[in-house]
Amino acid sequence: MTRWCSCFRTALRFALIEQARNRLALLIVVLFVPLWTTLAFTVVARTPLRFRIRPVGGTVVMDGNILVQINGALQALSLVIAFMMFVATARSALFDQRLVRAGCPRSCLALAKCTSLLLVAALVAAYTTAWMHLFWRPEQPLVLAAGMFTGALVYGGIGIVLAAVLRSELAGMFLAIVISSIDLVLQNPLINPNSDSPLVRFLPAYAAVQTSVAAGGLRVVPTSCLLLGTVWAAAMAALGMAAFAVRTRTHRPRRAQATPTRIEQAASVP
Repeated sequence: MTRWCSCFRTALRFALIEQARNRLALLIVVLFVPLWTTLAFTVVARTPLRFRIRPVGGTVVMDGNILVQINGALQALSLVIAFMMFVATARSALFDQRLVRAGCPRSCLALAKCTSLLLVAALVAAYTTAWMHLFWRPEQPLVLAAGMFTGALVYGGIGIVLAAVLRSELAGMFLAIVISSIDLVLQNPLINPNSDSPLVRFLPAYAAVQTSVAAGGLRVVPTSCLLLGTVWAAAMAALGMAAFAVRTRTHRPRRAQATPTRIEQAASVP
């Protein structure tokens, strides 16, 4: 058990270092997220819009700029987290194979990637929620952050899945943009008057949108949406980890005993 924990700590450290090296993604987080949310709030008209919250069986009326800001914040989050996880997973493919051959259990690597996703999603969701709080006061700030976090987790899992089937960062970013745009545009009442269609319940960010809007205008916690978002995130993570297991499989007859020193040596191989 001690060896497994040592392997996990080593794998998690490498996963977080890989995230920190993605300067483009960090730049997008620092600049694009606040820029997009600021423009959505200041440019869009304050005309009240109705938004149906299905879990509570009611409708909330909110200013259009607030609804668009929530939707835009989720879109920015989804793009950033999907891109970060796609790049980190795609770039570390050969590195992960070396760690497996050095004796690091796949469960360590998989759990390290999931943990890094949780940490990155939590940080970016908290940053986005704090920035939005500068413009207006949501009824439930913590629930709003939970909705943002849920959306980030779902698209982080999608980014891992895309990394399993694509090798081009441009193609990964393009597909992430297409998927998130279709997903969130259809749920934007300013663009789609039929945003309360029953079909939107099958979209990846449905739970995150419903939770975030409910947190902004109601004092009711949409527990069912939080659970649905968790299911989506778990399903995407499971698909990504299955693809990860296939990508890191080795045909060697005997695997080396895992030690932190051996793993460090494998990581230092160019």
